[in-house]
Amino acid sequence: MKIELQRVHYMPKELKPGVLYVSEEYGTAAHLCACGCGAKIRTPLGPTEWKLEVTESGPTLCPSIGNWQQACQSHYWIYRGEIEWADKWAPEQIAKGRRSEEERRRAYYDALDRQRGGVVQRGWRWLKGLLGK
Repeated sequence: MKIELQRVHYMPKELKPGVLYVSEEYGTAAHLCACGCGAKIRTPLGPTEWKLEVTESGPTLCPSIGNWQQACQSHYWIYRGEIEWADKWAPEQIAKGRRSEEERRRAYYDALDRQRGGVVQRGWRWLKGLLGK
């Protein structure tokens, strides 16, 4: 199955099959589930979420799409404009994947916090700015 990229400002109310809608202004993508069940799948874009890559062949979203809240529980990749099916995950795999995502997010924001000097230093800079010093 092919999937094409359509850049939008706002997500349309009705999504068409085979289209990955991307709003870069709002950092989000949406498409209809690749299995055909009709579920609207929304994927946030960002450094701790999904990454969009656009190639001549079509869009790529990374990591995979795991529709664990949907009845179909479809699992697939959008890679260069194609749907590539992945194995279904057992509940234990889903739970482990969610923990891994949370750890990745925490590590990213902890590193960002350290880079910015930590909570105390940011608070001190804010207070100094407030006092005009």
